Amino acid sequence: MFLFAGLGNPGTEYASHRHNIGFMAADVIHRRHNFSPWRKKFHGALADGVLGGEKVLLLKPQTFMNESGRSVGEAVRFHDIALNHVYVFYDELDLEPGKVRVKLGGGAAGHNGIRSITQHITPEFKRVRLGIGHPGDKRMVQPHVLGNFARDDKEWLVTLLDAVADNAEMLVTGQEAKFQSHVHLAVNGKE
Repeated sequence: MFLFAGLGNPGTEYASHRHNIGFMAADVIHRRHNFSPWRKKFHGALADGVLGGEKVLLLKPQTFMNESGRSVGEAVRFHDIALNHVYVFYDELDLEPGKVRVKLGGGAAGHNGIRSITQHITPEFKRVRLGIGHPGDKRMVQPHVLGNFARDDKEWLVTLLDAVADNAEMLVTGQEAKFQSHVHLAVNGKE
């Protein structure tokens, strides 16, 4: 069994924030792969489905970003999910908009959702880092992250999210490099 956790903040006022790109990815995966209806469980919205012949739980913690680990930790412990089968989708300042990187473990790099998950299950989970770009000025980081995507971002954002959903099966079949490559090609108009 796998857990795909998309990070964000609950509530319509946050829905279009850059910080909610993880929720957005979870929603597109949910629609594209006909997951079960969302239900409340583990302090989050939970759905289940099948990707690559494997059962996948899709989770959107509803605890707010800083407490995401409570939700993810409960789901991991309840279902006894191996940490290398936990994929967390979240916004990454240090990647250009539209870029994606998958890695196992590492630090939180200032991301409070990742810090919270690390405190609840250790840092040895897979991270699907979705690039939102850096505003260029450290003082602008918080307004950038907690601001809505700009109108100009919509084209690459929709393409990125569609490519993540289209290729999500590669994550459960252990093809992270191929997943990254396919998403990159889609975002750059070569697929």
